[in-house]
Amino acid sequence: MKVMIMGFGNMGKTYTNSFISSRFIKANDIHALVRDANTILNDYGIPKNNFVSVPTNEINQFDIIILAVKPQDFDALAIGIKPFLNQNQMILSVMAGVTLASIEKKLGCAKIVRSMPNIPTQIGKGMTVFTATSAVDRKELFIIQNLINTTGKSIYVENEKLIDAATAISGSGPAYVFYFMNSMIKAASELGFSQSEAELLVNQTFMGSVDLQNSSALSNQEWIKKVASKGDTTEQALKVFEENLVEGAIIKAVKAANNRALELGS
Repeated sequence: MKVMIMGFGNMGKTYTNSFISSRFIKANDIHALVRDANTILNDYGIPKNNFVSVPTNEINQFDIIILAVKPQDFDALAIGIKPFLNQNQMILSVMAGVTLASIEKKLGCAKIVRSMPNIPTQIGKGMTVFTATSAVDRKELFIIQNLINTTGKSIYVENEKLIDAATAISGSGPAYVFYFMNSMIKAASELGFSQSEAELLVNQTFMGSVDLQNSSALSNQEWIKKVASKGDTTEQALKVFEENLVEGAIIKAVKAANNRALELGS
């Protein structure tokens, strides 16, 4: 299987590293279209000649084309590569806000997969939600999902609107986690811990809690009840969350992110 990655920023490099590390695709079979092939720092064992800066007819030889450029750069890219594409190729897009219909119209291709990965894909712990046009069959979807899963886990959805919802949940989600963690670190510092101690306390608490939740069938609400006893310290903290409508604020924030994703998509 031969893959051409259009764009070699964070996601292009992430996919390259994941494909090669998982041995799903050989380094020799990965090519990339980049702004300046002479400036690429290639630490992946990919032949230097596999990096090009100008689209050529060789593009039609690849099984999968990965669109990993910024959304605002897609129009120019589409004009440059459209003449060299063929109908048997699968197009995998990781561009935020660019719809299947838009990609199909501008590239003239039918087999298109649109995905929304998040930043933990960089360490193989990512979450990706993806959808596809009807021209992509089950076997092809299976191949694409295996590729995506080299960066973590994935969910296939039939409704493309859920890609925008995923942007607000899993795409933006790491920032919500970091925000909450940072708030706890500040609180720990105010209670007397050093910065390094506060960071260790909070980081390990988050990692341990997630691992604990993943290791059992208990719901988050059930775990909350296990940690919080009537009249104890945890109950007092949860009471403050409830008084300040923290849950409602989080839901409101996620919906605001979703609305913005819809705006960008239109």
